[in-house]
Amino acid sequence: MTITAAFVLFAVIWFMVFFVVLPLNLTTQGDVGKIEPGTHASSPAGAVVARKARLTTVIAAAVFAVIAGIILSGVIGVRDLDWFDRMEPEAASGN
Repeated sequence: MTITAAFVLFAVIWFMVFFVVLPLNLTTQGDVGKIEPGTHASSPAGAVVARKARLTTVIAAAVFAVIAGIILSGVIGVRDLDWFDRMEPEAASGN
């Protein structure tokens, strides 16, 4: 895995985890009872994005370590995911 591939993999994992973490422990303006004019009652009352970003980074780092370990160890390869046999078989190395 190249550095670029590792960075892209981490970024994808980070954003996926971030979108899962965002709605956790959400306090809406409707829950608090103070609805700002022009917003929905379901809008967040107090955004704690920095704390959620730190939590996301910790979780994403753990998930990335597991996935990168699987990729680098070769336990699962691209050919293992070829369920419809569309990839060409590996060339024989007997020259």
